[in-house]
Amino acid sequence: MNYLNHYLPLVVIGALLLPALLEAQPAERSAEVTGKWDLTVQTSSGDFPAWLEIKRSGLNTLVGRYVGYEGSARPISKIVYSEADHSYSFSIPPQWQPRDEDLRFDFTMDDGRLSGTTRMDDETISWTGTRAPSLKREQAPNWGNPINLLDDSLSKWIIPDNNRFRMENGILVNREAGGNLITAQKFDDMKIQLEFRYPEGSNSGIYLRGRYEVQIMDPGGQPLNSVQFGGVYGFIAPGEDASKEAGEWQTMDITLVGRMVTIVLNGVEIISNRPIPGITGGALDSNEGEPGPVMLQGDHGPVEFRKIRLTPSTNNYNR
Repeated sequence: MNYLNHYLPLVVIGALLLPALLEAQPAERSAEVTGKWDLTVQTSSGDFPAWLEIKRSGLNTLVGRYVGYEGSARPISKIVYSEADHSYSFSIPPQWQPRDEDLRFDFTMDDGRLSGTTRMDDETISWTGTRAPSLKREQAPNWGNPINLLDDSLSKWIIPDNNRFRMENGILVNREAGGNLITAQKFDDMKIQLEFRYPEGSNSGIYLRGRYEVQIMDPGGQPLNSVQFGGVYGFIAPGEDASKEAGEWQTMDITLVGRMVTIVLNGVEIISNRPIPGITGGALDSNEGEPGPVMLQGDHGPVEFRKIRLTPSTNNYNR
């Protein structure tokens, strides 16, 4: 039997039906929501930022990632579309929240914006989302004059009520968990030079534009990953371990241009011009297209800084 002749009609029929089958799938609906979204969540205690990524897996399945106010980026295994009310939904397990049930997200898209709710146990909160900007730079930054962010009066910083940071002999010291320090000035692209040390087991970090945390912590012998020392929290893992022992002074040089970040730890380039997908947990806001401050994490563990020098870009970016 000539098997080719036997199966050829089936192949032809399949080829003719395939476009119709694909057209019947909600590809155009999935296309409208795919991408990265900056979210603003409304609660009784105020607004807080979040982030959502939606992408296609295979022909039509939607998957993604979510970042809430705290914690790291969490995978979304499937986002379901409902023909009945043209809505989308997904669920993710709790991460750091003391909850038993999964978090349930429901949202719709209208006029290029997302509107949704999140149900957590018996509580339901509302949120909105706008497309995250690309932050692509068409020209290289022009660097301005370096700014020394450390002085005896901490004049460059907004001091919180629960502040535990102190200047001691020219060194910025945080001995116990307290408030986060935030620069009064906001920045677009930047280069930051740091010299710091931490005791064994401690955990801190620095937020670029108040939105992207670079981890400063005792790695404690843990394998390299995105939530360990030198990583962009939950998104980018360092390429190698260049850390020193706890209690030793270390250096870190960070360059942020648009979304692209390069990090040099103790003279070793551990992250090389990688894009930061979106805001990390603990961000001040989700307004990624705007300048933002530098924030030092003070609500975790002890840390000391003897140098924080920032060189801003003088470019005037269109927003």
